[in-house]
Amino acid sequence: MKKIVVKFGGSNLQTDEDLGRLLNIIEAYHQPLIIVISAFYGITNYLQDLIWKVQYDQHSVHAGIQFIRRLKQNILIKNVSKKESQDRILQKIDHLVEELERYLMGIHLIGEIPKQTEELILSYGERLSSLLLTEILNEKGLNAIEKKPEDIKLITTGNFGNAEIDYKASRVAENLSFDTLTVIPGFYGISSTGKVTLLGRGGSDYSAAAIARCMKADYLDIWKDVNGFMSGDPKIVKSPRNLERLTYTEAAELAYFGAKILHPRTVEPLIEPGIPIRIFDVSSCENTQKPRTIISHESQVYQTVIKSVTFSDDFGILQLEGPGVGMKPGILAHVTQALDKATINIKSVITAQTSINILLSLHDLDTAYEVTRKVISSVVSGLKIFKDISLIAVVGHGILETPGVAARIFGAVSRKNINIKIISVGASPVAAYFIVDKSDRDRAVKTIHEEFFP
Repeated sequence: MKKIVVKFGGSNLQTDEDLGRLLNIIEAYHQPLIIVISAFYGITNYLQDLIWKVQYDQHSVHAGIQFIRRLKQNILIKNVSKKESQDRILQKIDHLVEELERYLMGIHLIGEIPKQTEELILSYGERLSSLLLTEILNEKGLNAIEKKPEDIKLITTGNFGNAEIDYKASRVAENLSFDTLTVIPGFYGISSTGKVTLLGRGGSDYSAAAIARCMKADYLDIWKDVNGFMSGDPKIVKSPRNLERLTYTEAAELAYFGAKILHPRTVEPLIEPGIPIRIFDVSSCENTQKPRTIISHESQVYQTVIKSVTFSDDFGILQLEGPGVGMKPGILAHVTQALDKATINIKSVITAQTSINILLSLHDLDTAYEVTRKVISSVVSGLKIFKDISLIAVVGHGILETPGVAARIFGAVSRKNINIKIISVGASPVAAYFIVDKSDRDRAVKTIHEEFFP
C-alpha cells in the first residue's frame, strides 16, 4: 500500500455540495490517507476583512460570527441527514466559533490588531474545514480522526505571516501515521513557543508538502479545479496543452511567475526525498484516478523546448538611477538590508551600469520606495517606481542550452511591436522572463504561445 498525503484546496470547497464530491474522492482511494484541507473558498478573505472591521464596530463581531455559523450549519445539513448527528457536530462547531468570537472581541476592546492574534484568527478557516470534514467522514463510516498542527508538532521558524517549517524541530512522524484516515488543517504551523504562525497565503500546499516529507510519503496528491498545468492560461491562449510531466524546477518557476496551480514553495520540501507531486482535476474524479500533471525529478524534454508561458501582474519595479550605480560598492547591499529589515521580499534584481532594478510585489512597492529613499547615497540621482507592468515567463528545460530559443521568444514579441522593458535570461536554468506594459500582456502571451504551440 502506497503512503499518500492528499491535499484539498479552497477552490474545491465553494458550494455546499462540494464536500460530498470530496467524500467520493476519498472513498475511491480505498485506503487510509493523510488529508490536508484548506478553508472553504473565500473564508480567509472574509476573516481578514472582519478583523479590520471589528476594531471599530462591535456589531461586526456578532454579525460575522453568525454568518460563519450559518455557513457551516448549511454545509452540515447538506451532508448529514440525522438530526441527532447534526446537533452533535453543530455543538463542536459552536465551540470553535465561540473561541473565534472571543479573539475578535479582544481586538475590538484593545482597538488594534496584534499580529499574533491576527494569525490565530485566520487559522480558523482551516480549523472549521478540518472539523467538518472529519465529522462527516465519520458519519459516512470512514473512521477518520482529526489532528491539528499543534498535535503533530509541525514546528515553524515562528516568522509571522510567512513562516517556514523547521524539520529538525518538528515531530510529525512521531505523532502521525498512515494506519488511520487523518484530517489536518493546512495553512499554519506552530512556533517553538506554541504560537500559531501562518505559512503564507495558499500555504496549505506547502504544509501538505512538509507533512509528506516528514512522513516519507510515496506521493503528494493535490486536487484542483483545473486540468493540471497547461502550456498557457486558457483564458488567454487558444487550445492550451496539458503538461503531463514537469520537473520540480519547472513547476517551481511556473508557480513563482504566476501559475496558480501550486503555492511557489510547495516543491521545496519534496526535491531532496524525491516525492512526486500528482495534480488531479476534481471535476473528473472517476475511480480510475489519472493525474493530470506529475511533478518529479524525471524530465520530459519537448522538441520545441518550451513547455509553458505564464505571467504575473503582481510585480513592480523599484529603480535606482545614476552614473555608475551598478559599479559603486555597497549601494545594493544598503538597500537590500533596509528592505529586509522592513520584511520586504525581493523577487529579483537586474543591474546595469546606470541603474539597479529591484522587482517586488506590488503591495510592497510604496513602502519599499520610502524605505529606500532614506538610505540611498548621493551616487543615486533618481529613484522611481513602475506599477502598470506584467512579467512574462517562458519555462522549459533546455531553454539556455538550445540555440535559437531566445531569438524565437523575443522575435515573436517584436513582430507584434510590443516594447520589452527588461529581459532576464540565465537567472534560472529553466526560465527566461521579461517585463512589458500591462496593456501588452495578453498579446505577448498569445504570440509566444502561438510561436511554440501552433
